[in-house]
Amino acid sequence: MTAASIDCDKSAKEMELSATEKSKRLAQTGTCRIHSLCHLRPLIALLALSLSGCGDKPPQPAAAGPPPVTVVQPTKRTVTDWDEFTGRFEAVEEVQVRARVGGFVTSVEFRDGAFVNPGDLLYVIDARPFEAVAEQADGQLADARARAELARRELDRALTLNQTQAVSDSIVDQRRQTLQAAKAAQMQAEGLLKAAKLNIEFSHAVAPIGGRVSRRLVTVGNLVQGSDGGSTLLTSIVSLDPIYVYFDMDEATYVRNNRLYFEGKRPSSREHPNPVEITLVGETKPSHEGKMDFVDNRLDVSTGTLRGRAVIPNKDYSILPGQFGRVRLIGSSPYEALLIPDIAIATDQSRKIVFVVKDDDTVEAKPVVLGPLDEGLRVIREGLKPEDRVIVDGIQRARVGAKVAPHAPAAAPAAPAGGKT
Repeated sequence: MTAASIDCDKSAKEMELSATEKSKRLAQTGTCRIHSLCHLRPLIALLALSLSGCGDKPPQPAAAGPPPVTVVQPTKRTVTDWDEFTGRFEAVEEVQVRARVGGFVTSVEFRDGAFVNPGDLLYVIDARPFEAVAEQADGQLADARARAELARRELDRALTLNQTQAVSDSIVDQRRQTLQAAKAAQMQAEGLLKAAKLNIEFSHAVAPIGGRVSRRLVTVGNLVQGSDGGSTLLTSIVSLDPIYVYFDMDEATYVRNNRLYFEGKRPSSREHPNPVEITLVGETKPSHEGKMDFVDNRLDVSTGTLRGRAVIPNKDYSILPGQFGRVRLIGSSPYEALLIPDIAIATDQSRKIVFVVKDDDTVEAKPVVLGPLDEGLRVIREGLKPEDRVIVDGIQRARVGAKVAPHAPAAAPAAPAGGKT
């Protein structure tokens, strides 16, 4: 009994000890869990935020408005059409100075490329041979005059004697014939003397016209040939003021201008000095003005063009024969037209179009017929109305049928350089 009691006491103590140890272990385990949860608290909060964000939808972007475009209304003003051609300038007067008598050149009296006036001395050819011939011709003329005077006196005597029949009529006729022969010989001698004097004059080559002279082609000491043996070219002279410009007009332009003339819408260049404007090479706008003064009488069958000519004042001698230039000839009478900036014109295959904003701010494409440029703006012959609002900026954002936000330009568009075309 005693032993059994002791065993029971030991079992009870052991059970108490085991219960106490279990409580401590449970307490330690709880403390560790609490410490672990404290360390995981930030992660839990971040996970909660992430989960809450996954449940929300992304914000929708605000709806875009109509694209902005710049619009202008067509400009209405009086314009004149011009036809443009390529022309070449030529001198009104051009002379090749050639030797008219043969001989040795003794002097050159001009500076290469200088301006000369009519009558200025250019070349001097040795005139001594011609002076000798002139003296000989002068002697022959004196002899012929003496013979003529003797024949006249003998005829007068014969006429006086014939009144008393002292001299027959046949003698009178002979004396009259001798006088006529003497007069003919006198005229021949006078001609020889005049030719000799002309040769002396031709030994001094002078400028027949005023203008700019070329370089000397023959220098002092060279032998030149006269007109009898193929005259030698000495130099050349061209006039510069005024100057001609020649150009070729295509047949279609000629037919159109001719039709306008018969309709009374354009004066003919044959009857009226129509104005022309000249743009030289390297220029962007016309710098010279002139007038038409010639139209050929037929078209060139090889090119199908009609040759025309205008005369241009050249006071400053800035234009030289042989230069090229752009010739603008009036192509119509003044008329009212609508004009828009050239940047507003687009190409749709083979036609030209402009984009117009209608009253409801939608875009419409209108085909147009173009005219020439006038002071930087393009003439619109057909397709537009004065009240149309034409898109000039933002064409790439405009879509036919879509709405846009039109507004006027901040400043008037500057006209590009180049003037009328």
